[in-house]
Amino acid sequence: MARIYLIPFLFFALSLSASAEEITVAAAADLQFVLKDAATRFEQQTGNKVNLIFGSSGNFFSQIQNGAPFDVFFSADLDYPKQLEAAGLVEPNTLYQYATGKIVLWVRNDSKLDLSKGLAALLDPSVNKIAIANPAHAPYGRAAMAALEHEQLSGKLKDKFVLGENVSQTAQFVESGSAEAGIIALSLAVAPAMKEKGRYVEVSTSLYPPLQQGCVVLKSSKKKAVALAFVEFLKKPEMVKLLENSGFAK
Repeated sequence: MARIYLIPFLFFALSLSASAEEITVAAAADLQFVLKDAATRFEQQTGNKVNLIFGSSGNFFSQIQNGAPFDVFFSADLDYPKQLEAAGLVEPNTLYQYATGKIVLWVRNDSKLDLSKGLAALLDPSVNKIAIANPAHAPYGRAAMAALEHEQLSGKLKDKFVLGENVSQTAQFVESGSAEAGIIALSLAVAPAMKEKGRYVEVSTSLYPPLQQGCVVLKSSKKKAVALAFVEFLKKPEMVKLLENSGFAK
């Protein structure tokens, strides 16, 4: 009986392969781990490919305004896709607020810093460099600065800041020892690749504006059907749960 079903299955597989398409997704760096997982599941279920490019939301925003050939944009700041929508650069009715991010103070396991003090721990004399994402174009950097300003620490620490191009590079600065501490995304701190390398304390969400995050399908996309399918895929309960387990709030 196995031989009877083998040929139809092969024809189906070949047909799926022939019709498969690849979309390019520009995504905020806080999604580096969870979106790879989601994309793999999407690829397995649909046969289509997802080319993920991670970086700063602000930089992607500028690139899209200048015609960058992305199909989908995942931003760590909901305002960026809203601006693109207002400018007519987004496929109508595709704006989706997929999550709300959180920031944490993160140090390597060998650090002696007392994280129970929260952000005030950064005043410790042993801290010479503090990594944050560049507030000029990285939403997590703006959140970090807002929290430090709320706690009246930004002025005292301003000479110690090391700016990452995005929140992922910010985490790398601390992981590599280029900085003693960093304010990074919770989604990175709890990711399998990092959670065994350091420890963290969450920064109270009352100290910074909500990191509301959204995605859109771009009007310039040549593969809108697959792009739309990918966004819809992320609305499934199991994908929403995956985001929640990866450090995001809905």
